[in-house]
Amino acid sequence: MKQGHVIVSFRSECLVTTSTGEMLRCTTRRRTGRAVCGDSVDCSGLAGQHVIDTIHPRRNTLVRTDYRGRHKPLAANLDQLLIVCAGEPSPDARLVDRYLVLAASMGLRPLLAMNKSDLDATRLPEPLQEASRQQHCQVLHVSASTGDGLDILTRYLAGNRTLLVGQSGVGKSSLINALVPDRQARTQAISEASGQGRHTTTETTLYPLPSGGELVDSPGVRILRLGHLSRQEIESGFSEIARQAEDCEFRDCEHDDEPGCAVRPAVEQGLIHPERLKGFHELLRERHQAAGQ
Repeated sequence: MKQGHVIVSFRSECLVTTSTGEMLRCTTRRRTGRAVCGDSVDCSGLAGQHVIDTIHPRRNTLVRTDYRGRHKPLAANLDQLLIVCAGEPSPDARLVDRYLVLAASMGLRPLLAMNKSDLDATRLPEPLQEASRQQHCQVLHVSASTGDGLDILTRYLAGNRTLLVGQSGVGKSSLINALVPDRQARTQAISEASGQGRHTTTETTLYPLPSGGELVDSPGVRILRLGHLSRQEIESGFSEIARQAEDCEFRDCEHDDEPGCAVRPAVEQGLIHPERLKGFHELLRERHQAAGQ
């Protein structure tokens, strides 16, 4: 019996790195279910013919929801969420709100890296400054091309399993290459070990970092649907709204036009940024739509 963790999962197989550094190509038993990137597993077998016998309980699970409301697990046992932004393209406040909700609902520590700091004006728009402040999200300024700020970012990543996310064009791939110097060699090794041919960027993949941590790249969260989350989980990503909502007359107040709402006056008084309330309403509508499917 060998112990390890899944570094990439395909349709019927996955690759497992053992505690000794060995890379095993494994299938799963029907009773164990599908293994995902980050799973801690026990496996057995002979060279080239290994099977996963046990998938240990997950601390958390990253789930992708499709437009039909079906859920697909992508990764497990994460510690942090690294949101990559840049001055250009300008940060998408709504998307960052969603990432912060995702982090809060999964119990992940949020980090925000402003990439391309050597090229772009990297001051965060006001709604994102407020969101970062309210959700205790550390903001770092880095440049994947020059290496500026990477030493500080590396210290935050050390010893943690971090999921990397961000909108297109912000330099996620360049940042991964800067943090994982042997990424190309590792990608080639994954391709050879998996027997899947050329390893594409469509699978969630775990990369060990020189600092001792791990970076998880998951293209599956480019479109982030959160309609499956509960009202409480959504509120966890809008802590300033949740605090004010305690004084609302009705517990199910949606802070729209209900009487006795304590949130709308807080917006008018400048205690809550209006864009944050818009983001909250957007997620509530998505939740209602998902419930009606």
